[in-house]
Amino acid sequence: MLQNILSWVWIASGLLLVVSVLLHSPKGDGMGGLASSGGSMFSSARSAEDTLNRITWTLLSLFLGLAVVLSAGWLK
Repeated sequence: MLQNILSWVWIASGLLLVVSVLLHSPKGDGMGGLASSGGSMFSSARSAEDTLNRITWTLLSLFLGLAVVLSAGWLK
């Protein structure tokens, strides 16, 4: 029972981790920097980026912690 619940939480944290990584703003110009002139097209608030970083690191630690617990077989 507990293993099934933690498995679902592990899957959900993995999916949310993918979404949170994709929500991050690009750090460099990349290929778009070749065509654009001047400053960056994207301007984001620093606090929003910090909050997104905290969410991403929390989800990562939850995902890795649950991966260790579920793969070690401690719940049987």
